Amino acid sequence: MNEKDKMLAGALYDASAPEIQADQLAAHAWLARYNATTALTSAERLPLLRERFASVGERVDIRPPFHCDYGYNISVADGVFINFNCIILDVVAVTIGEATQIGPSVQILTADHPRDPIPRKQGLEFGRPVHIGANAWIGGGAIIVPGVTIGDDAIIGAGSVVTRDVPAGATVMGNPARIKA
Repeated sequence: MNEKDKMLAGALYDASAPEIQADQLAAHAWLARYNATTALTSAERLPLLRERFASVGERVDIRPPFHCDYGYNISVADGVFINFNCIILDVVAVTIGEATQIGPSVQILTADHPRDPIPRKQGLEFGRPVHIGANAWIGGGAIIVPGVTIGDDAIIGAGSVVTRDVPAGATVMGNPARIKA
């Protein structure tokens, strides 16, 4: 297995490997093009998203500036809206369900690091996928950490740090995010 294969499998990998660095450079070039489209409509930006993402539904609106590691691990369903300044660290899969709305400056993180200091010092990292269900609403400035699943119709309060799975229909808020009583 090369380092990219390890990354995609969620295993420990070396992010400085040439194949991974080449993918990051390609993503940076794509991001420069995408983030220069602020004067275009979401429909006009859709072909650019389809160039880079794993899958893109219809009526998707991701407002630039937008940032990601690779893009090719991101899947967004029909009617997804992502506001300005979203960051998605997509070393493994990020899936966003139909009609989900994501506020400005949200961070969706799949990149993780070993808790053991020895492999961490060697620069090794790994990823854990993030899944966001349909019709979820994620408030501005929220952070979704690696490995979290957010259920359909869930609401994440603005500024919340989501460290564990959120059941369908639940409202969570705070740091760490907890179900609203």
